Amino acid sequence: MSEKRPFNYLFDSVAFNESLKSNKAVVCALSASYISTFAGYPLDSIKSRLQTTRQRVSIPRLALTVYQEEGLVGFYRGIWIPLMTISFVRAASFTIYSRTKEYFRERHWLARDRIFDVSAVGGISGALSGSLISFGSAPFELVKVRRQLEYSIAASKGIRLAKAPSTLEAVGEIFRSSGLLGLYTGFKLHFVRDTMGTALYFFEYDGFRYIMGRDYIGEQGATPAWLPVPASLVPFVCGSLAGVTSWALIYPLDVVKTKVQQRALAGERQRTVIETFYRLIRGPDPNSPKPILRGIARLYQGLGVSALRSITTHGLLWTFFDLTASYIDDLPGRTDHE
Repeated sequence: MSEKRPFNYLFDSVAFNESLKSNKAVVCALSASYISTFAGYPLDSIKSRLQTTRQRVSIPRLALTVYQEEGLVGFYRGIWIPLMTISFVRAASFTIYSRTKEYFRERHWLARDRIFDVSAVGGISGALSGSLISFGSAPFELVKVRRQLEYSIAASKGIRLAKAPSTLEAVGEIFRSSGLLGLYTGFKLHFVRDTMGTALYFFEYDGFRYIMGRDYIGEQGATPAWLPVPASLVPFVCGSLAGVTSWALIYPLDVVKTKVQQRALAGERQRTVIETFYRLIRGPDPNSPKPILRGIARLYQGLGVSALRSITTHGLLWTFFDLTASYIDDLPGRTDHE
């Protein structure tokens, strides 16, 4: 009599399908995140450089400079950090978001079939997800910023890099200079940004999906007659809109966070959040402040490339998330074999 294999579920299609179904949010988020992160990373790298440059420069000129000085690899510098971590962070984020929505649904909280209830549940779920995940994502975000700004940080120290340090070397330098807590430089700003940003993002996404015909329990119906978008494009459209608008609202906070982290990594004098924000808006000379509108324009420097990145990243994220979810839902389960 043959013994049962310990990992028999790997060879049992029904058991494997049931495993996929029970972990659908994680599987969908991981697979979609790998694709969307790789596609949008060059734009994220340019965004970080635009936020910290001292002189106004166009996106094409900056991209050309990066290519001439660092080659194609410059656009993907530090990608392994987000590729390996952000994907898992998103998987955890989507899991918390999905489970929180289920928790509300089971207790019939905010369960009316109207846009306010649908969006509110999404926003609350997103806020909980963003706040919890920020504790794990902050160190990786800092290392990503460090890797993207290696050359500008070195220049501020009067150093000319012949070759940028590796990710492990960057982590080691942060640890040596500031200890373990150094990996949480700028954490308060990171926490607020992620909590508010994720809440806005899911609030808007669920609201847009409701407008586009998805009911409060998640079933996609017909799209409205005034916006006849094919059902296959609904996730891309809603994901792009939610990504762009929520990011535009939270963008100034992200600029301040990146600036604070850059100064800390370069060993420059720490400035308060208020001081950093004021200097970005009004300039470094208090006796000759810049016009407010000009300062606001500088604060939103790089928003264009961020908007393009959000359209690409979040549109692809939700498109592949829904495609993977539909594929898993259609897999034969245990009930289909009984």
